[in-house]
Amino acid sequence: MSTPVRLAGGLLLPVAALVTGMVSIQGGAAFAKTLFPSVGSGGTSALRVGFAALLLLGVWRPWRRPLTARDAGWIALYGGALGVMNVLFYAALARLPLGPAVALEFSGPLALAIAGSRRRSDFAWIALAILGLGLLLPLRGTGGLDPLGSALALAAGVAWALYILFGQRAGRVDGGQAVALGMVAAALVAVPVGLAEAGTALFSPGILASGLAIAILSSALPYSLEMVALRRLDRTTFGVLMSLEPALGALLAFAVLGETLSLVQWLAIALVIVASAGITATRRPRPATDAPLTAVQP
Repeated sequence: MSTPVRLAGGLLLPVAALVTGMVSIQGGAAFAKTLFPSVGSGGTSALRVGFAALLLLGVWRPWRRPLTARDAGWIALYGGALGVMNVLFYAALARLPLGPAVALEFSGPLALAIAGSRRRSDFAWIALAILGLGLLLPLRGTGGLDPLGSALALAAGVAWALYILFGQRAGRVDGGQAVALGMVAAALVAVPVGLAEAGTALFSPGILASGLAIAILSSALPYSLEMVALRRLDRTTFGVLMSLEPALGALLAFAVLGETLSLVQWLAIALVIVASAGITATRRPRPATDAPLTAVQP
């Protein structure tokens, strides 16, 4: 068997795992929107994060290893950013189509990647990102997106950037332990918000079953598939593939929710994807210790 054939075969499994994970997380987000009329965006976020915390606690059993106070502090910040990001993003989804919401949220990690680069060629990617986000933002009168929803999605992007930064510190602890305890910290943020919004409606058997499904689709399954991909893909390939998430979100929202976008919005999403893929593919590699705990949309 020739070397190119062997390489293609070796890439098939991790690429398939990563794409399946992205489809899972965006499909979970689309399904989550169907719960908004019953428990609101806050209640849905609480169900997702709360069940994800329980699942991760059962898998990793993080209490088996001691933590220093400093490590616990970084994990608390990492988890707090994750919880805030989830609450803000689901609040944005209540006002925006899924595809544009994901693209606007991508502004956080994209800005973080751009901030770490100093080459002149990166200005082209910055210009594309600004143009794409500008086309999405509600600056064109009645044809634009909801202003509050757009602001919430951008704020979720800021929280995502903080999640990555804090995750670099928290990732110095055992990965499974940090992710499990971080999700518990996220639940401490999201669950009170959900209870305040939805009250006892959260505990309806049907709602609980749907919340568990969303947690599996949006957290447990994609995180597991990502680990398969990370072991076999270099981070540049991984990052470029991850840039497809806004488009996958838009396609799944159309399939599940019937959400449609204008040609301008599709163009804007495409520009954000190209900018994200470009800055990822051309940036200098960072040490492994600087990598976030997870690269999927939290």
